[in-house]
Formats: sequence, structure tokens, C-alpha cells
Amino acid sequence: MSASLFFEFLGVTLGALLIALGLDLYLVPNKIAAGGVSGISTILHYVIGVPVGVTMLILNIPLFVISIYRLGFVFGFRSLFGATILSVFVDTLAPYLPVVTHDPLLAALFGGAVVGLGLGIVFRHRGTTGGTDLAAATLQSYIGINIGQLLFIVDGLVVLTAGIVFKSWELAMYALLSIFVASWLVDLVQEGISYTKAFFIISDKHKEIADLIMSDLNRGVTALKAQGMYTGTEREILLVVVNRIEISRLKNLVYEIDPGAFVILADVHEVLGEGFKKYRPFKKFF
Repeated sequence: MSASLFFEFLGVTLGALLIALGLDLYLVPNKIAAGGVSGISTILHYVIGVPVGVTMLILNIPLFVISIYRLGFVFGFRSLFGATILSVFVDTLAPYLPVVTHDPLLAALFGGAVVGLGLGIVFRHRGTTGGTDLAAATLQSYIGINIGQLLFIVDGLVVLTAGIVFKSWELAMYALLSIFVASWLVDLVQEGISYTKAFFIISDKHKEIADLIMSDLNRGVTALKAQGMYTGTEREILLVVVNRIEISRLKNLVYEIDPGAFVILADVHEVLGEGFKKYRPFKKFF
């Protein structure tokens, strides 16, 4: 096994462990069925007493078979590994973990955060834990509907079912809150915290500004051709990406040269390339 492949599966294992902790410590003890296969398993756990991990694995089996047929062996194998290790963690750890809180709001927030962090790590290492994301990917190959829309529909139905079964719409609302927090953490892990900013600079003195940025900040500058629709005047927009400690320096630099410059400052989730982070692709296998 290559080193890159080892770290991929190690990352999926770590992510699955975090998901299991989020379920066992916060969500399941408080009857928060936060969508997906884990939500269905939580409902069945309280209705018929089946262990959550066992139910998750059983529900995923037909999805594995279909996904291997529709999406290929590699995708199916990754899904099988992630879902199996998650199910084992959930049922193995549950008897030994204390219930951290009985406050459903805290459980929804912290449970969603831990689960989202785990899912983000799994996805970042090109893995999956099966569940509704696997079902959505498979259904998309059949009917072509956007995966995000399918996940929203499936999770919504699970939350609605939980509200009916547990006879508590408050628990359903806490489940929705947990889903939102988990989704936000997944995006955060995938895209990173926004420590970089993109500047769009419109100025008649764009040449002087660009030269000073390259010499003083040692940052690259890209000139974009544009046209003012009101005046019809053609001009160049400067695009510059800087880190947060360079923001004030760049503003001062621009307005020292042209006090009338028009500047747009935008968040950038991730920057790859010269002067920033370098991308290290995973090696293919199988």
C-alpha cells in the first residue's frame, strides 16, 4: 500500500470516528435524527431497539450494490469501507461513552459540529460513509437531479418522520439546526477558513498601482479587460489576491496613488498556486 493511499484511509477512519462520537455523545441520546441513514437508524433504535450502527450498515448494503454497478468498483469500495468502520465505531463506543448533555439545543449544535467535522475530513480524503450522499449520487446517475436537492429532500423527509414518531416538532427543529451546523462544518473543512482576500481595483492609474503592488507587496497582478456600460469606456480591472496581513498595506498603496479608485474586496475560501498553498493530488489506485 502506498503512503498516499494509507493516509487516505487513515483520514477516512479518523473522520468516521468523529462522526461516531457526534452521534453517540450528542445526537442519538437526545433523539435528534439529523437526516440521512443515521437519522433513520436513530428513529428505528427508539422504536424497535435495534443498535444504530447495525441499522446503518443494513440500510447501506443495497446502496453499495447499486453504487458499484452504477458508479464503479472504486467508489463502491470506498463507500463500503467508510460505512463499515463508522457502523463499528458507533456500536462499539456507545456503551462506554457518557451522555454529555441532555439539553437538545447544545446537543444539536455540538453534535452537528462534530459530525460535520468528521464528514469534512472523510470527504477531504476522497471517502464517503455511504448513507444519503451515496443514495443521492446513485439516484443522480438515474434521474439527473442535483445531488444537493436530493439530499435536501431525503433529509427533510427523515426529519419530518422523526417529528411524527417522537411526537415533538421541537426535536425536528433541533435536527434541522444540527443539519445546518454539520453542513457548514463540512464546507469549512473542505474549503478552509477565509484567510485570503481578493481585490478588484478599478482606476485610471492601474499601471502605477500594478507596478507598486508587484514591487512592494511582491504579489502577482492580473489585468482584466472590461467596459463601463454607462460611459462605454474600456478599462482594465486589476485582480490581486493577498493574505489578511497585507490587506491594510494594499488599501493604503492603492489610495496613495489614486484616492478616487474603486475597490471591491471579496472573501476567498482557498487559493492554490504561487505564493500560496500548493495542491498535492492523491495518487490513483485500483
